[in-house]
Amino acid sequence: MKKDYLYNFLGELLGTFILVFFGCSSIAVSILFKAHVGLFQIACVWGIGVTLAIYITRHLSCAHLNPAISIAMVVAKRMHIKKLPVYILAQFTGGFLAGLFVYLLFSSSIVNFELTNNIIRGNPESVSTAMFFGEYFLSISLFNAFMAEAFGTALLVLVIFSLTEKCNVGRPSNEFAPVLIGAAVTAIISIIAPLTQAGLNPARDFGPRLVAYMAGWKLTAIPGPKGGFFTVYILGPIVGGAISAFLFTKLIQPSMDIKTSMDTKKC
Repeated sequence: MKKDYLYNFLGELLGTFILVFFGCSSIAVSILFKAHVGLFQIACVWGIGVTLAIYITRHLSCAHLNPAISIAMVVAKRMHIKKLPVYILAQFTGGFLAGLFVYLLFSSSIVNFELTNNIIRGNPESVSTAMFFGEYFLSISLFNAFMAEAFGTALLVLVIFSLTEKCNVGRPSNEFAPVLIGAAVTAIISIIAPLTQAGLNPARDFGPRLVAYMAGWKLTAIPGPKGGFFTVYILGPIVGGAISAFLFTKLIQPSMDIKTSMDTKKC
């Protein structure tokens, strides 16, 4: 059992590191070097990162890579609650390490960007570089930001559960499901990101955000210019994912069971 927890920890840490590093780096190169044209390209990198992370680590830990997903799995009784602390600790550690590597890789470029654009790190205007790490909702209210993160994560949980539910005869093969999950992440980010940058993952937000705080962004990183980062980017995804898991378990999954049973009798 202890070895199983170790494998779970390794899988979640590595997978979360991969997806966060890919995604945060895509934001950094887009702003620093104008390497991407438009939101969709950044969203695609996030989706590819998620897909690769799942393929690489799902044999070790089932590849949740997101505390909101792990909590949703517990709500749906797809994972024992005893494993939850191991998963969440690994995910936040992976997110922090990814943020640290992003900072180390681009630190000199960030300094040059700040000098060129007269940005003083830690001041309100430094949000333009702090967003390499954590997310920000700058044009909407805290309530709307919370709802956007909760709804986006609920959609993601619905997709994951539907693609892995054995009673869903329309699901793809297990080998192809990670590609569709990555595509779902791309689509959701393309819609939600203009509102909140589409965190959808507490570990993806808080780990790199903590790196930014320690690297000099301070109050611009935590709690952020408008505050509320905990409510929006940690509580929002957890609430949305848990509600989605509950509704899937109580409504959609039983409907799939009944439909499968009816189809079997017809045959």
